[in-house]
Amino acid sequence: MATPTADNWSWFPALALGVSFLKCILINAYHSTDFEVHRNWLAITYSFPVSKWYHENTSEWTLDYPPLFAWFEYGLSHVAQHFDKEMLVVQNLIYTSPATVLFQRLSVIVTDVVFIYAVKECCRSVREEKGSKDLLGHPFFILAALLLWNFGLLIVDHIHFQYNGFLFGILLLSVARHLQGRHLEGALLFAILLNLKHIYLYIAPAYGIFLLRSYCFTEDNTDGSVRWSSFSPVRLVALGSIVISVCALSFGPFIAMGQLPQVLSRLFPFKRGLCHAYWAPNVWALYNMVDKALSVLGVRLKLLDVAKLPKASMTGGLVQEFQHSVLPSISPSITLICTLLSIMPAVLSIWRRPRGARGFLRCLVVCALGSFMFGWHVHEKAILMAILPFSVLAVESREDAGIFLMLTTTGHYSLFPLLFTAAELPIKVLLMLLFTLYSFTSLKKLFRGSLLNPLEATYLLGLVAVEILCEVVYPLSPWQHTLPFVPLLVTSVYCSLGVSYSFIRLYLSLLRQDGTDKHKQL
Repeated sequence: MATPTADNWSWFPALALGVSFLKCILINAYHSTDFEVHRNWLAITYSFPVSKWYHENTSEWTLDYPPLFAWFEYGLSHVAQHFDKEMLVVQNLIYTSPATVLFQRLSVIVTDVVFIYAVKECCRSVREEKGSKDLLGHPFFILAALLLWNFGLLIVDHIHFQYNGFLFGILLLSVARHLQGRHLEGALLFAILLNLKHIYLYIAPAYGIFLLRSYCFTEDNTDGSVRWSSFSPVRLVALGSIVISVCALSFGPFIAMGQLPQVLSRLFPFKRGLCHAYWAPNVWALYNMVDKALSVLGVRLKLLDVAKLPKASMTGGLVQEFQHSVLPSISPSITLICTLLSIMPAVLSIWRRPRGARGFLRCLVVCALGSFMFGWHVHEKAILMAILPFSVLAVESREDAGIFLMLTTTGHYSLFPLLFTAAELPIKVLLMLLFTLYSFTSLKKLFRGSLLNPLEATYLLGLVAVEILCEVVYPLSPWQHTLPFVPLLVTSVYCSLGVSYSFIRLYLSLLRQDGTDKHKQL
């Protein structure tokens, strides 16, 4: 029997089937309220006419994804009826029969086929000059393992419960098409993705500027700047037609029914607070922490009256509607401005010096991280929007590999609070350890040396101390009952430092590339 090699790809199905088998083992694991969210959406789309989808509110988990995802749920519901028709009754709230659990878990596993195909296409697009002749040390084998066995995606989709694999599959396939020079296909896939889940609007600036600059303008000047005379109206019309057609297909029926304002009010619920119940590890987590510290200090110095402080500031801990006590409160418009400012240099860089599809991919990662760092009501799961695409760059560049290890390890650990039951503790610890060890050893072998400096390594080792404190020491302390939010706060703030550091390092590498390009011109 022939030994698998880098050329015949016989190893890829085994890698994909292995992780699929693991997903099947996790079918009966803990699931979050997102399980009920999607069950309710199955019931809504199955039981009501289209005109009622975005009005129905029997459950608090109303439909708040774009119309294409609603149609996706509609299609699943017609398969679900063959498992247990009771799950499709809107009034059956928190319905978790064995058949319902089996169907919903299998629906995630089966739709992950899109993700598996996208991973293979990304692997085909990887530059190979850094790879060794050994299959296990080849860049595209490492990339396949980093994506297919990604710890964050495994626990978020197949324990916590969501359909991120299906959605990220479309994103990665779009990225692969751009790396392959098939830009219209990449644009079509991204337009579809936006109409499945609108969180991807955060990376739309990278797509828009890249396609305008590198597809609609067909030539550059000798110094790399845009040649305005090379603009192609035909290409712009082709791109515009793709986007408009997908959006018309998605939103057209609701526009015709006069329901566009209702749909948009569901998609953009700005009445939610600045931060999610568990603070995502970003700038606002640090901002909240400083506000808490100042409020405690102010009370102890008798500069603040504890009776006049918002209750959540002193006793409630991490709540959805967090009110600042000392620092100015943050509005959605402020977060939008901060997000735009954070991504602007990256977007401008691919306009001035495009650097091809890989320059676009780097800009996409920066946009994803910038929106995570400064966005409104960010979920901790959104860190995957940066980690997964960044994996492609990590196997091609030593510097990117180092940043990737910092971001991935910190970002993945920040997902631990999603699985808070005792039964899942050993599962999440073991899966993260295995993924992290593989990431470090494979990338170290690929680039022949250590990728982190002593300070970075020390910080990551600190995550072990944080885990011991949160899972072992603090539950045995007397503060567990009076200040139950402290473990979440410590996890969020500590991880915020690592994610912020990774964001800054990524930006510095981007700016250095710009500086190098300018130096070459001189």
